[in-house]
Amino acid sequence: MIEKLKCPVCGRKFPKGQGVTLSFGGETLTFHSKSCAIKFVRHLLDKIDRSSITSAFKETRREFEELLKKREESIAKKI
Repeated sequence: MIEKLKCPVCGRKFPKGQGVTLSFGGETLTFHSKSCAIKFVRHLLDKIDRSSITSAFKETRREFEELLKKREESIAKKI
C-alpha cells in the first residue's frame, strides 16, 4: 500500500515520493505542490526579522546573478 502524506498548507493528501520537500534545521516538510511550498516560504519570510535575513538575501541574489552571467557567457557566440 502506498503511504499517503498530508500537505501542511492545504491539507491535501498525496502519495509519498511526490510533491516538494523542504528541509531546514532538522525539520522536513513535504508539500503537495510548488504553490503550497511557495505560500509557506512567503509566510515564513514575513515572520523573520528583516535585519537578520538581509545579508543572506543579498548573498543569495549575488550567487544567482553570477551563475546566470556565466551561463549567458557560455551560450554567447564567439567569433
